[in-house]
Amino acid sequence: MKYRMIGSDPKSRRRVSALSLGAMLFGSAIDEATSFAILDRFVEAGGNFIDTANNYAYWVNGTQGGESEALLGRWRRSRGIGDDIVIATKLGGRPNVPANTLTLDIEGLSAKVIRESSERSRERLGVDKLDLLYAHIEEARAPLEEIVESFAGLVEEGSVGLLGASNHWVWRLERSRSLAAAAGLPGYEVVQYHHSYLRPRTDLPTLRSKDGNLGLTSGDLLSYLRAEPALTLVAYSPLLGGGYVRPDKPLGVAFDHAGTPRRLAALREVAQETGATVNQVVLAWLMGGEIQVIPLVGASSVEQLEESLAAVELELTEEQRAKLDAAY
Repeated sequence: MKYRMIGSDPKSRRRVSALSLGAMLFGSAIDEATSFAILDRFVEAGGNFIDTANNYAYWVNGTQGGESEALLGRWRRSRGIGDDIVIATKLGGRPNVPANTLTLDIEGLSAKVIRESSERSRERLGVDKLDLLYAHIEEARAPLEEIVESFAGLVEEGSVGLLGASNHWVWRLERSRSLAAAAGLPGYEVVQYHHSYLRPRTDLPTLRSKDGNLGLTSGDLLSYLRAEPALTLVAYSPLLGGGYVRPDKPLGVAFDHAGTPRRLAALREVAQETGATVNQVVLAWLMGGEIQVIPLVGASSVEQLEESLAAVELELTEEQRAKLDAAY
């Protein structure tokens, strides 16, 4: 396994694996025995960075979420897991009432929610301190100052280690970080967005925004990350839910543009040159770029996880990276 450092303060920064394991469906769509087996194999391979959220996965069984955090808590206790395993969680997107489909009726990021939801996450995970806590969603109801001060308060009292933001417009991400810096408060040091090799359209309306998909990695975000090298991007859904390799998982309208066939052709050519799978080349491309990116991979079996783990050791040549980058 290879490792990265997240966080800029020597007192709080953490050494995490170059690959993060997503636990979104653990305890709901993926049963406990299989979830434990995947987690055990990930740790055995040197992985120590696991991702969840307080609303995972409410839409599977029509709940308010929490199943994933609760399962991770049981796994930690059964295996005697200590603070060498870094578990990131998120708050803000938990539905106010049970729901079996994605909903906008969610808790948000008020000071009260941040305090109470973080406490419940600690209880479910069975920890005194959350290693990394994300603001899961864009929040237009609570003032940014309230959000920034509330998250910083958790760090200052010792109940949270590092802070992150997921699915935010870049201008609000920057404004939040600037507010924290001006006040001398801890701010966001890790960001989580959807990022992969294929480039999706960013203009399509979504459930939460008429202005486009604010969860996608845009050119603005990449430019911002180049200017702020201390920030780490955790890239969720890097393998597009099987869309690179499974005919039964079509890429959809977001990738229906002229650049997709050219990038797919370059990807397959490099995969043939390396003897790796297309998925492994995607992960290697993400991990080896100028911006620090940690792919966040899901797995429904140990076999699926093994493919992703092997990608950590795949080193693309400069020529291969250039070929991939040049395809538009």
